[in-house]
Amino acid sequence: MGYRIVVVGATGNVGREMLNILEERAFPVDEIAVLASRKSLGTEVSFGEKTLKTQDLDAFDFTGWDMALFAVGSDATKIYAPKAAKAGCVVIDNSSLYRYDVDVPLIVPEVNADAIHGYAKKNIIANPNCSTAQMVVALKPLHDRATIKRVVVSTYQSVSGAGKGGIDELWDQTKSMYNPTDDKPPKQFTKQIAFNVIPHIDKFLDSGETKEEWKMVAETKKIVDPKIKVTATCVRVPVFVGHSEAVNIEFEDFLDEDEARDILREAPGVMVIDKREDGGYVTPVECVGDFATFISRIRQDSTIDNGLNLWCVSDNLRKGAALNAVQIAELLGRECLKKG
Repeated sequence: MGYRIVVVGATGNVGREMLNILEERAFPVDEIAVLASRKSLGTEVSFGEKTLKTQDLDAFDFTGWDMALFAVGSDATKIYAPKAAKAGCVVIDNSSLYRYDVDVPLIVPEVNADAIHGYAKKNIIANPNCSTAQMVVALKPLHDRATIKRVVVSTYQSVSGAGKGGIDELWDQTKSMYNPTDDKPPKQFTKQIAFNVIPHIDKFLDSGETKEEWKMVAETKKIVDPKIKVTATCVRVPVFVGHSEAVNIEFEDFLDEDEARDILREAPGVMVIDKREDGGYVTPVECVGDFATFISRIRQDSTIDNGLNLWCVSDNLRKGAALNAVQIAELLGRECLKKG
């Protein structure tokens, strides 16, 4: 027996990827509904060999449905997620709205699966920020071995993290660079993204950090350990899909780079590609479409007593969003609902 599943925001990049991954992983679906705003009403999306027409989110009745995977912004989620939850449909939310709510579990299944049992407080589960999700998959097995004190991370985040508009802007600006009469000023981003990098994602806070940087701090503490100190610099780069991170980790206990490499090779959701030769590492282009979080460039940091550096790459539309949501749905079914 399978589940009755709803995908909210099915016409967006993440919503479409959710549908792809549900089908790829053979999630036990008895019935599926795809919802969108009225402006996208009737748009067709693919689910395996099936073609589905989107229904109106505003008029949809969630009663009798088991799970709803939300891939819409916080404003729409604020209206419709409580309606779904009240109707008995468990919400798995990809927005930032509920991530910091103490009554809503923030889940990365490879890291804190036990937290899934807290879903019943509000019938809502939060999916973390894309840059956080891939990092904590790498941090958790190392933290279990040597206890992490502090993390310094610099991110190199693709334009798909800003949605379809970000992808279109990079594409249009790149083409316009070869046509001086076709100027494409920035709209989605604060400065030109083609052939450039922008050290600014989300809005600035009074502290001087951006909200994206704050998210990485708050979410790592909630998912892994509140004692870990985290500082982040988040940068948008001219890459279509795939987030990269340079991560510096300080431990309470010494951890040899070879042991760290062995630990990560055995860690769930992680693929280690780490050869000290030309091309012996993974870049964003190579991770697109893959489920894994790839780790490369593992090495000691000789400037501190117990330090390591590593390079972390993942498909942000998958592990950073859609895949993690589907993994949460699998975990929820396996541990809590137990229908499939």
